[in-house]
Amino acid sequence: MAARKTSMFTLTERLTITAIDTATFATIDLGSYVDVGDRQAIQVHSVDYIFQGATASTSTTGSIANGQTMVQVTDLNRGGLVFANDRAVISSAALTVDTDGFMSKETDLFPDNFGKGSDDGRFVVNDQLYITALLDQSSFSADLNITVRVNASIVTLSSKDFMAIAIQSTAADN
Repeated sequence: MAARKTSMFTLTERLTITAIDTATFATIDLGSYVDVGDRQAIQVHSVDYIFQGATASTSTTGSIANGQTMVQVTDLNRGGLVFANDRAVISSAALTVDTDGFMSKETDLFPDNFGKGSDDGRFVVNDQLYITALLDQSSFSADLNITVRVNASIVTLSSKDFMAIAIQSTAADN
């Protein structure tokens, strides 16, 4: 399906949540990697999330208590968090902090590792990845930082494959 042009590399972006119940946004620019004329796309192999407190040396429990932080990476700008069946979702994560010890929230189980084979992965032909995070809880004492690490490679797709992915992405936009 795809001919790999590069080895795997990592794209990184950090979001800082400064308020509860307010979506925080960031983007990863893929314009230098995606080329429609050459049918060049990004193949996402895995996405990792790192949650840290207000500084790199503080824990998340120093910032938040008794709530959940949700974060998603999409290839279309939806303007907020979306349901898991949305075709634009590439990856998602959730962090639940319960300082009282009464755990009652589900865990985000969306697969963030797309396999180890050369054809495994999510192909992206859009020029941006969109990251949305939301802190849903009652107490918040300091900023919460989320680092998103996208492991990807550049691939060349056949004309038919590139067109199919572009059509699917356009259809998902509606």
